[in-house]
Amino acid sequence: MRWPLHLRRMRVKLPGVVPDMKITTKGRYAVTAMLDLALHEDRSCDEAGGCPLALCEIAERQGISPAYLERLFAGLRRHGLVAATRGACGGYRLARPAAQISVADVMAAVSEDLDATRCGGERNCNDGVGCLTHDLWEELTRHVASYLDRISFADLVSQAHRRAAAHDTAPVELFDLRQAG
Repeated sequence: MRWPLHLRRMRVKLPGVVPDMKITTKGRYAVTAMLDLALHEDRSCDEAGGCPLALCEIAERQGISPAYLERLFAGLRRHGLVAATRGACGGYRLARPAAQISVADVMAAVSEDLDATRCGGERNCNDGVGCLTHDLWEELTRHVASYLDRISFADLVSQAHRRAAAHDTAPVELFDLRQAG
C-alpha cells in the first residue's frame, strides 16, 4: 500500500498505525531561514528598523542553496512575513515583529501540509467515508497546528540566546554552520 503524500512528509512515530511522517525540507528550511533572519534583526543599518539581510548570507550560514531560499522567500514575501529591499544594500528583513510571526505562519506561507489524516480531512479515506481512526488523526493535526501557532520567532530567538549562553557563545555563532567544522 502506498501512503498519501501528506503522510509520507511528516515525521511522527506512530508505530503500527501510520507510516513515519515528516515535515519536508521546504518547511524546515523556511523556519531555519526565518530564525536566522530574526536573530539578525537587531543589526541597525537604517531608520526602517534594521539592516536587510542578503539571502546569500543566510544560505552560507545555514548550508541552504541560495536559489532554493529565493523560492521560499517569494512565498514568505507574498504572505507578508518578510519585506524585500532591492539594490546594492538590499536583502530581506522581517515584515512584522518576531513576536507576531508564528512557526505556523511560515509553514502556511511555504504551503507545508501538516495534515495527519489519510484523506486530507475530506473524510473519504475508506471508500468514500471516514476511516475508523479519522477523528484521532484530525485531532493530532489540530494539536500540531495549535502548537506551531503558539511558537513565535521571538520565542525561538529567546531560546537561541539561552542555548548560546549555555554554550558560552553568541547565538549567531552557535547556529552558523561555517563555524561548526
